[in-house]
Parts: sequence; structure tokens; C-alpha cells
Amino acid sequence: MLNATPLKSTTASVANINDAFAPTISTIPRIPDENLLAPPPTAPTTSIGRALSGTLGTMGTNGTQNGYAHCMSDTPIPSAPPTAPASPRIFPIRQNSGTSTPRVRPPATTLNIPGMTRSRISPDGKIAQKDVGAKLVVIMVGLPARGKSYITKKIHRYLSWQQHETRIFNVGKRRRVAAGTSAGPVESPPSPPSTPQHNSLPSIAGTMDAPTQAAHMLLTGIDPSREQDGTTKLPETETMDQSANFFDPKNEKASQLREQVALSTLDELLDFLLNQGGSVGILDATNSTVERRQILFNRIKDREPKLGILFIESVCEDQKLLEANMRLKLRGPDYKDKDPESSYFDFKKRVEAYESAYVPLGKYEEDHNMQYIKMIDVGRKVVHYQLQGFLTSGIASYLSTFNLSPRQIWITRHGKSEDNVLGKLGGDSVLTPEGRAYGTVLYNFITKKRGEWEADQTSRALAAADFPPKAGDRTPPYPELFADLDAKNFCVWTSMLNRSVQTAEAFQEDENYDVKNWEMLNEIHAGKFEGMTYEGMKKEYREEYDKRDKDKLHYIYPGVGGEGYLQVISRVRDMVRELERIKDHVLIVGHRSVCRVLMAYFMDLTRNDIADLDVPLGQLVSIEPKPYGIEFHAYKYNAESFWFDELPDFKPQKETAKGN
Repeated sequence: MLNATPLKSTTASVANINDAFAPTISTIPRIPDENLLAPPPTAPTTSIGRALSGTLGTMGTNGTQNGYAHCMSDTPIPSAPPTAPASPRIFPIRQNSGTSTPRVRPPATTLNIPGMTRSRISPDGKIAQKDVGAKLVVIMVGLPARGKSYITKKIHRYLSWQQHETRIFNVGKRRRVAAGTSAGPVESPPSPPSTPQHNSLPSIAGTMDAPTQAAHMLLTGIDPSREQDGTTKLPETETMDQSANFFDPKNEKASQLREQVALSTLDELLDFLLNQGGSVGILDATNSTVERRQILFNRIKDREPKLGILFIESVCEDQKLLEANMRLKLRGPDYKDKDPESSYFDFKKRVEAYESAYVPLGKYEEDHNMQYIKMIDVGRKVVHYQLQGFLTSGIASYLSTFNLSPRQIWITRHGKSEDNVLGKLGGDSVLTPEGRAYGTVLYNFITKKRGEWEADQTSRALAAADFPPKAGDRTPPYPELFADLDAKNFCVWTSMLNRSVQTAEAFQEDENYDVKNWEMLNEIHAGKFEGMTYEGMKKEYREEYDKRDKDKLHYIYPGVGGEGYLQVISRVRDMVRELERIKDHVLIVGHRSVCRVLMAYFMDLTRNDIADLDVPLGQLVSIEPKPYGIEFHAYKYNAESFWFDELPDFKPQKETAKGN
């Protein structure tokens, strides 16, 4: 049983000894403080010791690699003794009391919204590097095939879309590399967020970092640093079988490897938050025992006590959902190119191995005041405990909107308006005759596609009826196909502006569609440049034109009501949560900036692409949320045939012409 007794500091004990023997100590030559408690420095004598000294050594209290390595056990990891004298503490003075009474209080950690908040330490609204208390470590919990990776990717997409530096650290990927079953390169620490990369994990082909070297040596007993040519390649023959036996708690060698990989992956996550400007790090792993979770908790608090920690557990009680998750898991890297039926039974054994030691979140975390969220059946029921902080509350609100109901989300701009012809910014002009024709064709096309979709869903449901899957069966999983075969409602959402409302007039006349106007779908407001052309702006306000051209994402139009893309993201945030919650079909008739922002969310585009995404008039996209991602289709309006042509090879690209 895990011993949760608080650890006592050794500093007080040393102080008491010094007081008792003060007369004697005063006659002894002074030993430098930094050497008082430190053992004689010795170099690791083994290969694995040298590798681990660069990884587990980070647990020292001074933040360097001179701490002590700890093996996994049922006892919480103790803090290393201090190796340097404590710095004098300078207390703040209470300015409102007229005295110098010391006052100790934690720093304020209120909300940060890029583009919507501004402070001395965060002029752009992002979580500042020094604002450690506002940063968050998310630790996933749950048995395999319970939807952890699905939830992880959704959280990552949502927070990144809001411009919070977020990254996923997947223990399974590193485990496959360390065990020698992954053909891909080992991931190196990610580049700082200041580089123009979107949360991608750059890799160095054929090389291993220190944590992976240590895990590799635990597995094979071979020091990879002694290989020739200056690079280290993953073993091709020295591999460990990763069938169900690999995950048996009684398999000591495999357990040792998995635990080492988990800790080294957590260290990468902490480096991202503390040294590379990250705001949220997500540790994607099972973490299914109390002992493992306490060890991770201690590791984080030893490194930086101010960091927030949130456990998120995914529980699956619905048998159909569990079967769908298992079907999806059989398409993953552990079972790639293997027989589905035999893979299914092996995976069942793997789950049983985890279940033998599994302890869900609950009493232990509550007794130790650990905040957590428990999701049951991907949002059917959500349990919160002791949630604190803006990011944590935002994640909880977002998770409560999840549903796996099959549906379509259509996005298009309004038909051509009179201001489009003149090239003017903003405004509230009406449609041209061509624009009205676009609205009529849009209604006819959507109505036809709606009927085709319902027939297709029935066909897919019948194809996915066999479980466990038969040999050669690669049918994608979908847990709610049978439950949602009835005809769905269809919502049509427009902005409050004339050109958007008029485009949906044909839908308004059909009782089979529910039309609603939303102010939050209005076009970005150009402030004092409303009604101007870009050429006019360039000629009369060249400095403003250049500022916008240089950084469109962060640019805000000057003048009353002026907005920028970050403001648009903020005002449609609630709409995104509604799109996640709703089980009906939706058609959004929006504007260029709004369509860009919504497509960037669903397609998980880079932040550098949001403000320049090409969304021309006449383009219509269809997005179908799936348990494994999205199914995407794009269409282009054909003014000659009065229909839409599908674009089979469509890929998002940046526009070449100037636009909002």
C-alpha cells in the first residue's frame, strides 16, 4: 500500500544538531556550506548509470543533474537533501497598512486569453514563462481502448486553436521505440514555441536521447553510445515482444522498461513547460495504478511545486462504445498488418493484464486533494473534483460537450455581395443576382446530400455489425451508428448581416430546416477602415497596411469596434463548443474570417495558417466528426451548371489575393 505520510525535511534535523554541539563545532575548521551534506562526487561506473544520471538526476532540489535516481516502489519518492545554503527571504511590505508587517501570499493566477487580456508580464495575453502557477500538466488515466488518445487530441486541438502553447507527450510511442518495435525515428525534445512550427515534434533520424538510451539499456543490456559512426540507431534484432505478456505486471523486465519510459517522457513534458515556453503538457498513458500516479505527482512537485496538475480519466461502460474503441485500436501501430481476429484476442489479454492492477480515480485523489475529471462513455457523464484555475475549468467545460453522434457540419461563405464586387471591407451590403442564385443552388445541393448521407449511414451500420472483426475486416469504428439511423434535424446558422441572411432564404422557407441568425458569426470588424478598399488603405494608411501585412493574426483594426483574428477566435469559442455538443447537422453561412477560424479548428491547422487560409466565394466544405478524426470533403460552385463540383484532391492552402 502506498505510504502517503508527508516527508520531513532533513534541514531542521541538521539545525538542531548544530545548536546542540555549537561549542564543539566552533573550534572545527569551517566546511563550505555547499559541501556540508553532499556526498563525494563519483562518476557512474556502469553504462546505464551514466545514461540515467542525465535523466533521473533531474530530481535534485537544485534543478541540475546532480540529484539521486530513485527506483519505482510503493513509497513516495523522498526529496533529495539540500546541497546549498538557503537564500534569505525578503518579504513584501504591505503598502496599505503603514507598517512593515510581512505578508506572504501566492501570486495571482487568473485567466489569460490571447488577444483579449493584457498585463505587465503578459502583454499579448498568453501565459508568461514566469507565470508557472498558471501552467498545467494534464495526466491521462484509464485502461486501453477507453478513448484516452481521442480525448487527448481534442484537448490539444482546442487549446492550441485558442493560442495556448500545448503539446502531447505519448508514452506509448516512446515505449515502442525503446522496445525496438518502432521503425520511426526517436523524438527529440521539441523546438521552442517561438519558432514558426505548430506543435510539431521535430526528430533527429536514427538517434536516441538520454532517456531512450537508458530504456534501451534496460531492455538489451547494450550501451548504444558505443556504436560507431557517431549516431545511434534503434536495434533491429534486439526487440521485445509487445503482445499481452509485455503488459503483465508480473513481467518484471517489461515493467521496468515501461516505468522508465513513463518518467523520461514526463521529464520531456516538464522541460517543455519550464524551459520552452509551453503552457499545457498532456501525458498520454494508462497511469492506471495509484502508485504510478503518486510517483508522477511527486516528480512534478519536486521539479516545480507551483505547476498545476490535472488528472483526466476516461471510463467506458457502454459495451458498443468499448467494442468500437477496440476496433479502432486494432488499426493502431501495435497491430499494424496483423490478422484482426487474433489481434483482438491478444488485445483483450492486454486489457485484462492492466485490469488486474487498475485503480480508478477517486478516494485516494480526494484524500490527497488532487484535482481530477472523470469522463464516462466520452461525455455521457462527467465528474469533477476540486477544479482550480482558468485552464482547468475551460477544459472541464469543453469535455462536457463531447458526443460521438454521426453528423455533418457544412461551412461556406455567403453569395457574392455588392461590396464584394467593389472590393470594400466589411459593410452590410445585399447580394447581387449571382449571389442570390448561389443561395438557391446551395439549398438544392444540401437537400440532395442530406438524403444521400442518411442512406449511407444505414449501409455503414450494417457493414460494422460483426464483432469481433473477421479476418480482413478493416471497417472504421462508429459506436452510435444504430442509435442514430433516424432522420436528423438540420440547422442553418447565418450571421446578422444581410449578405449571409439572404443566402439562406431558401432554407428559411422549408420547415425541414431550422434557420438561426448569430451575431458572433459576423465578419471581422475593420474599425475605421470599414467601407474602404485594401488599395485605399495601402495608399492612405501605409503604416497600418504594413503592420497588418506583417502579422495578420495578431493585428487589430484601429477605430471603434475594430477587431483582429484573435478576437474572432474568442467570440466563436462558445459556438465551437455548441458544434461539439449538438447531434444535428449544421450548415454555417459565414464570412471569410469566421470560416477561416472554424476550419482551422476542425482541421487542426497551424496558427500561422489561420489568417491566410484560402476561403474563396463559392467554396463549400463538409466535415464529419469521427472517433478517429474527421472526414473532409470540399466542393466548388459551378456557375455554368448551377451545381457544386467535388474537389477530390483538395488541400488547404494560403490565399494569394488580399482579404480580411
